[in-house]
Amino acid sequence: MTPPAPTPFSRHIAVLILLCMGCAFAGNHIAARVAFDDGAGVLLAILLRSGGTLLVLAVLVLWQRQSLRLPPGAWRWQGLLGVLIATQSLCLYSAVARVPVALALLLGNVFPILLALLTWACGGPRPTARTALLMGLILVGLVFVLDVPGRLSSSTELGPQWLLGVSLAFCAACAFACALWITDHKLSQVRGSVRSLLTIFIVFSSVNLAGLTGALPGGLNPPATSTGWLALATLVVLYGTGFIVLFISVPRLDMPRNAPVMNIEPLATLLMGWIVLDQMLSAGQLAGGVIVVTGIVLLTYRKAPRPAPR
Repeated sequence: MTPPAPTPFSRHIAVLILLCMGCAFAGNHIAARVAFDDGAGVLLAILLRSGGTLLVLAVLVLWQRQSLRLPPGAWRWQGLLGVLIATQSLCLYSAVARVPVALALLLGNVFPILLALLTWACGGPRPTARTALLMGLILVGLVFVLDVPGRLSSSTELGPQWLLGVSLAFCAACAFACALWITDHKLSQVRGSVRSLLTIFIVFSSVNLAGLTGALPGGLNPPATSTGWLALATLVVLYGTGFIVLFISVPRLDMPRNAPVMNIEPLATLLMGWIVLDQMLSAGQLAGGVIVVTGIVLLTYRKAPRPAPR
């Protein structure tokens, strides 16, 4: 007998949960930058983050007595999904270590554009005129976020860290868009808790392998002071809490209607970056950030279908 679908939360409760989770993920990236500034390696941060989340997910899956058996042909897609999420984590944290956190998050959040284009390229529906217009709006916003006019008019050259950070943030968005496409088109029949557990396990294993082989020199460096260790602990708690709460609550959050609320993350990151890290974007970059976030919200927003007349 098929179990009844869980009762959705009321709209204000669902929005409150998503706002809190968006702020938790933003805080995770701020804590990561504090740890990196204290000498912590990127691989160490990802290792601790994924390890803590893996432990909690494993307990939940065992408690619910769920099978880890996947449908035929799903294992290769599950493996690729794990590698993509590991790549996204590595690229985004590496970007956070090099450029202002809000800038990295804004670039990383252009994945809806890339997902729409990827879906179209793989035989899906062509983006509508509204979608194309919003994509163009987001790109215009990014021109100001990256301060392209100011940098072109300046006589100073772009620093290698800035260019690398921007490139890594964009690579993170590409990897996440591909991961979402695989989840939706190749692994939709796999139970969410099992898919999440296997994905985090692959991330954890990949980071361990990268650390043991020395693929990223200094990636496992510990922080120099207790401040860095506290930041790493905060990172693990915030990311793990956000990931687990979302995993448990998704069936009750009415995500097609409420998902745009999660775009509070880059705005919360901007505020936290100013308070904690004294990172502030220029007026033009702030205006561009507002344009980007507005475009992403409109791009991901879908009106809830009206009930059929009786």
